[in-house]
Amino acid sequence: MTPGDKHDDGYQRPIAVRYLDPCDLIWLATAKRLGIHIRRSPLVFSATDGTGLLQLSTIDDLDPDDCLAQMLLHEICHWVTNGEETFKERDWGFALDGPVDHREHAGLRLQAWLADQVGLRDMFGPTGMFRQYYDRIPEDPLRPIDDSEWEATVIQTAAASIQRVQGPPWSPHVLQAMQATAKLRSITAPFMDDYQTTVDKDELRSWWTA
Repeated sequence: MTPGDKHDDGYQRPIAVRYLDPCDLIWLATAKRLGIHIRRSPLVFSATDGTGLLQLSTIDDLDPDDCLAQMLLHEICHWVTNGEETFKERDWGFALDGPVDHREHAGLRLQAWLADQVGLRDMFGPTGMFRQYYDRIPEDPLRPIDDSEWEATVIQTAAASIQRVQGPPWSPHVLQAMQATAKLRSITAPFMDDYQTTVDKDELRSWWTA
């Protein structure tokens, strides 16, 4: 028995759709709702140009626990903390080559607060050197680490940011994305005991279990 004329050796399969990680889809849609359009580039880690363009590094150039959702949330927290008007400023008005600004730590506290709304603080931790501060944020994200003037300023700024993110243009979009991500985590949970990596000698557990 042969397939007869069922197959043409010159056939080229039509490609009408692109596969996308569901978590990426949620956060790319959220970016659009906020007026942000994302492009990936190996030439930058993250950068905005004041027009709504946010460039993020490519997957191959990120740490294994970095993802679009976590990186976009961090950038959104910069925007909220620095003020709505900084959408039109390069890098949300930060001098990237300058000293650490207290708004960086305030944004991390906002990031922790948002993640806490859906119980995903570990999943949505920042990358790089600022993870040191994020991991020291108390259970109450508005409780200072010490009694320094720096922390007092950070807390004041973070409190204003938490209030701000609950209004437009960020609400309800950011929390909806957080809630959708939490639902994805609950969907994957029953499969985690049998999760098997496709990366040789990979001993890292899945981001979804963080």
